[in-house]
Amino acid sequence: MKYKKIVLATNNLNKVREINELFQESIYKIIPQSEFKVTEVEETGKTFTENALIKARNAAKYTDLPVIADDSGIEVDALDGRPGIFSARYSGIGATDKDNLTKLIKDIKHIDRKNCQAKFICAMVYIAYENDPNPIIVEGIWKGYVITKPRGVNGFGYDPIFYVPEYECTSAELDRKKKNQLSHRGQAIRKLTKKLNEIK
Repeated sequence: MKYKKIVLATNNLNKVREINELFQESIYKIIPQSEFKVTEVEETGKTFTENALIKARNAAKYTDLPVIADDSGIEVDALDGRPGIFSARYSGIGATDKDNLTKLIKDIKHIDRKNCQAKFICAMVYIAYENDPNPIIVEGIWKGYVITKPRGVNGFGYDPIFYVPEYECTSAELDRKKKNQLSHRGQAIRKLTKKLNEIK
């Protein structure tokens, strides 16, 4: 099989692994931008989609290859949608997953469980070249709840406190295959690959 190369605009190794798993049965070979020494760009957008496009155009500038980028995060209804686009830096610039998790748990401790609805959002874009005027843009949304006691060792980020009611467990307690079927990122990739397969 002849693969089509696409650069993935992220240096997050967990995201690289997850997206590679989701693309493993496709005709696309995903190459992380780290192989091209891409300099990270500041995410100045006001939405997930704007940030994904910023990252995609930055990676395309360095690589001269088609690029996929995503921006994702968690929105908690009772916190007026926070952390939202600041999910990766919720407790400050350079924050670790543990730092962000600890801050969110602290922020939701006073909220009744029934009011802890939340959702993961993933905006994913594809551009053929840096100034591509017609990017492909898709979105995936995964609804659930947030809890204050982390559970599970799979996944990353906020997965240990994202409760999936239909499976009575957290995202971090799901096996990878099931998570990929349900997740916001899995939804977005399935939509994106469908659109990519329509390109002649």
